[in-house]
Amino acid sequence: MNPSVSLPSDRLSVVDALRGFALLAIVLLHNLEHYNIYFAPEGLPEWLQQLDGTVWRTTFFLLAGKAYATFSLLFGFSFYVQMRNARGRGVDFRARFAWRMLLLAGFSQLHALFYNGDILLLYAVMGLVLIPASGWKNRTVFIVATVLMLQPLEWGKVIYAMLNPDYRDPVTAFGRYAEQAYMVGTQGNFIQTLRDNIWNGQLFNSLWQIGAGRLFQTPALFLYGMLLGRLDLFKRSERSVKVWRKLLVAGVVMFIPLYLLQTYVPAHIANPVVAAHYGVAVPMLVNFAFMTVLVSFFVLCWFHKGDGYKFQRAVIPYGRMSLTNYITQSVMGVCLYYNFGLGLYRSTGATQTLLIGLGIFAVQLIFSRLWLARHKQGPLEYLWKRGTWIGSKQ
Repeated sequence: MNPSVSLPSDRLSVVDALRGFALLAIVLLHNLEHYNIYFAPEGLPEWLQQLDGTVWRTTFFLLAGKAYATFSLLFGFSFYVQMRNARGRGVDFRARFAWRMLLLAGFSQLHALFYNGDILLLYAVMGLVLIPASGWKNRTVFIVATVLMLQPLEWGKVIYAMLNPDYRDPVTAFGRYAEQAYMVGTQGNFIQTLRDNIWNGQLFNSLWQIGAGRLFQTPALFLYGMLLGRLDLFKRSERSVKVWRKLLVAGVVMFIPLYLLQTYVPAHIANPVVAAHYGVAVPMLVNFAFMTVLVSFFVLCWFHKGDGYKFQRAVIPYGRMSLTNYITQSVMGVCLYYNFGLGLYRSTGATQTLLIGLGIFAVQLIFSRLWLARHKQGPLEYLWKRGTWIGSKQ
């Protein structure tokens, strides 16, 4: 790591590094998806098609759902740190945090103009749950988070559909909006893309997230992240090491049977509504279990080295500028793949897009290191902080 990039004393480097790797995973996944233009180019050599298939399956198995979950977990942890720091200065941060979420909604609209897969608006809305939860006991936080993570609405619909075989649920309500977004992305010019994303893209993304179970998963992860902060599990101690080891084992133990349930049960479900909601609830739990394994392993490796391995510390600047990098990678991506830009969705398979994603990451990492060598925060992070504390001497 560049020694000129100084880390504020109140930051935990392991969290920034973990956030950096989560963001790297998100960049790679979005590139594989051509930023929501799912298209397999024709005429590729047989060997490259086979390689593309392997790259796609492997990348999505390892990262899909886990990167988003990790990012969400750390959002909840960051809330805890902000609340703790403000409380230490004698400031009630709850109203400020609500205002901060409104500002995040503004950033989300900027992002959504370019990319119809934004998660910031969902974060801004679900983040408000943390305000009342900040006064709950740890046990209450854990119970509520676990209930939400289990996807009670999905299981309720499964049971209802089993009892009422004629029930039909519009689980693909986002479909017609997705088709419109795909058409504009593959055929539209720059202005048409922006215009479509303002309304149609927002509906597509919001309805997809509702159907994908993220209305329950996201606040659950926020609450778990807050709990990790309360328990000081990102600070190295004999106790935290023991807890992370237990979480690693628990993640493996949960993942194996859940993965089997995800893989083999759906073929035996005849009712399409039951299959659809089962296909949301169980994969969510699979991803959560695997995310637990990945995060636990990452933190334990960091603790084992004392202050992280070199490959872990290398991404700290990237994680510290997560808002800036998250939004700018989407702008770069749509300019590369969409029709108004280079239109690379037509000619790039999974292997090539993975390399492009690594290229975007490299460019952003270099920029992050250079920027943080001269500034304490990324540009959008600075604006967000200044906006949060507007009218205050903080």
